[in-house]
Amino acid sequence: MATTGARNQHNHGGQWSNVDNDWDNDLANILTGIEEPSSVAQRGPSRPAQSAVRAGSFRAPPAQTVQGQGQAPAATGVAGDLKGAATTSELRLLDNWLTIQGINLQRHATSLRPFTKDEFGTGPAAPGEAHIKAVNRFIDNLRIKLDEMARWVGAAANAAKREPTSTRLRVLLERKQVASNRVLYVEGIWDFYFDLFVQRLSSFSERLLSVDRIAANCYEDLYVGIGTAQPTPSLLPFSYAQSGFSPSTYRRDVPLPRLRFNKNLFPLIMLPQHRLDNVWALSSILHEVSHNLQADLRLWDEMPVHIYRRLTTEGRISPRVARVWARWHKEMMADMFALLLGGPAAVESLMDVIGRAPAGTVKFNPLGVHPTSYLRVLISLVLLRRMGFEKMATDLRRVWLRLYPRLTPADIPPPIMESFQRASELAVDTMVFQPYSQFGNKSLAQVLKFGPKEMEIVEQAGRQLASGQESGAVPARFMIGAARFALDNRLATPQAITDNFYRTLGRR
Repeated sequence: MATTGARNQHNHGGQWSNVDNDWDNDLANILTGIEEPSSVAQRGPSRPAQSAVRAGSFRAPPAQTVQGQGQAPAATGVAGDLKGAATTSELRLLDNWLTIQGINLQRHATSLRPFTKDEFGTGPAAPGEAHIKAVNRFIDNLRIKLDEMARWVGAAANAAKREPTSTRLRVLLERKQVASNRVLYVEGIWDFYFDLFVQRLSSFSERLLSVDRIAANCYEDLYVGIGTAQPTPSLLPFSYAQSGFSPSTYRRDVPLPRLRFNKNLFPLIMLPQHRLDNVWALSSILHEVSHNLQADLRLWDEMPVHIYRRLTTEGRISPRVARVWARWHKEMMADMFALLLGGPAAVESLMDVIGRAPAGTVKFNPLGVHPTSYLRVLISLVLLRRMGFEKMATDLRRVWLRLYPRLTPADIPPPIMESFQRASELAVDTMVFQPYSQFGNKSLAQVLKFGPKEMEIVEQAGRQLASGQESGAVPARFMIGAARFALDNRLATPQAITDNFYRTLGRR
């Protein structure tokens, strides 16, 4: 993620999979035979070893004797330089070094401070207070362990200062290594959120705010359309820019590599920088937000079952083919949501993204979770026709087939193609026109209404957008289609449409 790399991410998390559960046991093992400050203080300064150290008689440990082989060879090289008693200056330098280890570690841990509400700006593009609080609570829980480990290292440093034997120094070094890795583990998580939030201070701020508002509008309109007492989640999707070709999303509670496989706190919408420049192609926002709506409404578990049963019973489609359609359910459903949220522009935007070289677009992947790209557009056109846009669906289908005029059995298996029309009609009807308890016993088409009347609103908004006028109370999710309409009809230059799009959404 090139655009979110303001701070280097440390790569020490892999070895930490068991630390949270096991480090207390490791601590107990290392402490065996090593006294803590309280026990030494109770016994007083009469220990011979302690007196010897204070007298400056610190020496290297004697060489070990191997049974049956006589005396071990003397140390050579650097280790051989430790002969003789430690000097006063040597002890002073060692004492200073031991003291500083605890200070360094504590200050490193302290630098992973809570984020403040205003440090990433005070304008509307700044991260919301709910997002900041959620992140701080999460990192605070990790920081508690850091504080414990800092004391753990401090105890070893104090013990080594009183009696700097090789054993005590080794214990300190080992504890320091463990604790330092833990700090770096937490720092990687802190860095992730720092990178996420600091973009709101950059030139991306207005654009990311606009994406946030489109995502929030999708949530609001869906939950209002459901019409039952289901509160909208408080932590709505949060967007950020990255490099690459395709948008993506991480839904809430999914373990993320950049969070050291801790659970994601809130939905994240990641958009390539170039997509933010092409606002008429931002229907991908609607698709990615829809994945989160599916997850939050818990549709993922039952939808593949409904699709499979409908195809095998009513459609009399072979179980093998039906399983392929069931496996496509997440991506198909997100396309259905996006089309109902944004209108026909969602299909055109989809064609922008997946209309690539035939070798990739028509190639069937038997294990893929995405429908074959060639078929994916045709599935969306089934819904577009049922939404009342029959002529447009027919025209777009002809355009799509013109782009990909040749299709062979080597591209898509004949059983898939032979049953495609029947399967696509049933799959779309199952996803969009059947009632579900998650929708308040309504269908998705009843919850999110989009037809010719809504398209009139989109077109009027497109004219206003092109001329720089205020769009009034037009839903934010309609503005992507408005930008597409303005561009398709050459109502303004691409740059003017882009500037007016962000200015309009930014002022809300």
